[in-house]
Amino acid sequence: MSDERALVQRIQQGDGGAFRELVEAHKRTVYYLAIDLCGNHFDAEDLSQEVFIRAYRGIGRFRGGAKLSSWLHRITVNAYIDGQRKKSPKVVSLTDEDGEECDPVDTEPLRVGGDPEQKVSSARIAEHIERALEALSEMERAAFVMRHYYDMPIRDISDALGVAEGTVKSLLFRSIRKLRGRLSFYRGELGLEDPV
Repeated sequence: MSDERALVQRIQQGDGGAFRELVEAHKRTVYYLAIDLCGNHFDAEDLSQEVFIRAYRGIGRFRGGAKLSSWLHRITVNAYIDGQRKKSPKVVSLTDEDGEECDPVDTEPLRVGGDPEQKVSSARIAEHIERALEALSEMERAAFVMRHYYDMPIRDISDALGVAEGTVKSLLFRSIRKLRGRLSFYRGELGLEDPV
């Protein structure tokens, strides 16, 4: 019997220490996926907590058909999607005294050290990428993040999302096409030319 299977059985038998082992073994992976999905630390922490609450409640139904990590990825994505659906869209318009629209103020602190001009440029690029990712559907973003940030195989993404591999490929195709459109102004600068 594998260590993972033994751990799950101990949890299913009510061993609280075993569940703490599961959390310790997977908390970083869940958090990093959560932060890439949510885009900020606070929501990622909340999402990570929700994932482990759902895992604790659902461990009795875990049969070991998939890897424990894939199961936790699936819970993370589902919790993220559920959270996005519950949020109502909030539109805030910032205007100056003349009624002209203003850019929102960047409240993210810049990292200390390095060339200040490069830091500002990197921060702007990261902000543009995050905005572009926000334009994707929850499933598109989840598939894109798992494939391109975590280099997960299509099969594992399919297991995590609970969809066919062909659907994952379709989600990835649509997400890349949308991101290319939203980030097209970087093509020449970053070498993002369309493939021939």
